[in-house]
Amino acid sequence: MRLQKWLAQAGLCSRREGERWIAMGRVAINNQIVTQPGCLVGDLDRVKVDGKPIEGKGKRSHVVLAFHKPPDVVCTRHDPEKRKTIYDYLENVPERLLYVGRLDISSEGLIVLTDNGDLVHRLTHPSARVPRCYRVRVHGRINDATLQSLQQGVQLEDGPTGPLEVTVDRNTSANNWLTMTLREGRNRIIRRIFETLDMKVSRLIRISYGPIALGELPRGHWRFLSTSEQKQLHQSAEGISPPSGASQKKGTSHQRP
Repeated sequence: MRLQKWLAQAGLCSRREGERWIAMGRVAINNQIVTQPGCLVGDLDRVKVDGKPIEGKGKRSHVVLAFHKPPDVVCTRHDPEKRKTIYDYLENVPERLLYVGRLDISSEGLIVLTDNGDLVHRLTHPSARVPRCYRVRVHGRINDATLQSLQQGVQLEDGPTGPLEVTVDRNTSANNWLTMTLREGRNRIIRRIFETLDMKVSRLIRISYGPIALGELPRGHWRFLSTSEQKQLHQSAEGISPPSGASQKKGTSHQRP
């Protein structure tokens, strides 16, 4: 197995982060520092990161959970500004979890987290085109022409979006509630889409990621995904269409005391 994939399956990092660790000389195989990604790791090889032995996780069951991120919480492990992070809510989970698709500090809603770095890589890879569904509130009225323009896609500074799946749920003179589905995860993409129309997003909630739905999970709570949900998530990452409709499983929620 390639070293960066081995590190990801061990739950240490994503493949891309593993490649950076290797290039920085942080990883050794059989006490030999490796600096080129793509080196192969066998069953009998001993891997160290920063001088510490790492046990391969093989085919063990990975942890995958759904978390309802509140607003004003950042998606990072350590914040230099000392703001609250998503990991403050997950201190009782022993595994080192990686998030699948970040949300900016003002946004809220579903974040999937797992200790399977390989799954994170596949779910977030642009070619996977895993759908992300959002509820969006914007200031101003959206007429038929504006809606058609959105559905056709808009041009951003880092490239066009392509056609967008957009429906208007509620339209008043002051605000609009819309449902949007995207199949890419560029930085602040929804907020930037509406900036091209001189409109401002005042609330943004991710309600599903692939086949996994936020459902009734309260803010700041999390739940483990069922075996069936994990299977659907893997199918989504592999480009296999999951059963129609996102899972609405409530499960048991947890919150940091």
